[in-house]
Amino acid sequence: MFQGSIVAIVTPFNNHAVDEEKLRELVEFQIENGTDAIVPCGTTGESSTLSYEEHDRVIQIVVEQVNKRVPVIAGTGSNSTHEAIEITKHAKELGADGALLVTPYYNKPSQEGLYRHYKAVADAVALPQILYNVPGRTGVNLMPETVARLAEHQNIVAIKEATGSLQQASEVLALCGDKLDVLSGDDFITLPIMAAGGKGVISVTANIMPKEIASLVDAFNAGNMEEARRLHLYLLKISNAMFIESNPVPVKTAVSLMGKCSDEVRLPLAPLMEANKAKLVAIMKEYKLI
Repeated sequence: MFQGSIVAIVTPFNNHAVDEEKLRELVEFQIENGTDAIVPCGTTGESSTLSYEEHDRVIQIVVEQVNKRVPVIAGTGSNSTHEAIEITKHAKELGADGALLVTPYYNKPSQEGLYRHYKAVADAVALPQILYNVPGRTGVNLMPETVARLAEHQNIVAIKEATGSLQQASEVLALCGDKLDVLSGDDFITLPIMAAGGKGVISVTANIMPKEIASLVDAFNAGNMEEARRLHLYLLKISNAMFIESNPVPVKTAVSLMGKCSDEVRLPLAPLMEANKAKLVAIMKEYKLI
């Protein structure tokens, strides 16, 4: 259902407030360059420091600006199941086409707890939902066997697999077959995951190189493996640079260096350290982004 090059879009700020004008411009930049879907309020969108009102407003702006041209998949995860249900309901009311739900963080639930969490949200909200597994941030790993159980639910349509493990992604693919789409959650393994049967990527790098990320996915889908491999290797250095510090600090700095929004982030995130900024600038110059 949700396939291709999907951007986890940054949330631009200006003087501590959401910069609505810049957000609309970023949406246009994505659509003009071939992005297949947009995720507002994901990790890259700093969802963890948005107020409830801001969260809804960011989703609303993106839905309005996209105007049905591509799907909008709202980040609606929480470590409280009740809260995740309410946020997902709001996203549906605002016109989102789907929801991306991160595994409950900090609580460290069991696999049964994770199953019941996702089932509760899927039962409560008739909206296509994407599981989001990123144990490096949440402290819990959604195991392939649990994903396979959840794949039986009609409202659970995909997983963003961000373990960085090709083995785990492959196990999910083997267990779920055509019941669930697998999307790479790490730019640097998009091609390997697609080669194993994945359907695309929810990308950080697409914030600054949307055309190239879309071209990689399109080349693979067209059977042009030589071009897909070329782009995979070409993008590796810049994709790694997006994680020189915690996401989204590097990518937001990169978007700022391109003149598209401020590099403002919210505490406890801090501006990119000067030494790392110098490295980022050098890499971006190599790619002729600045």
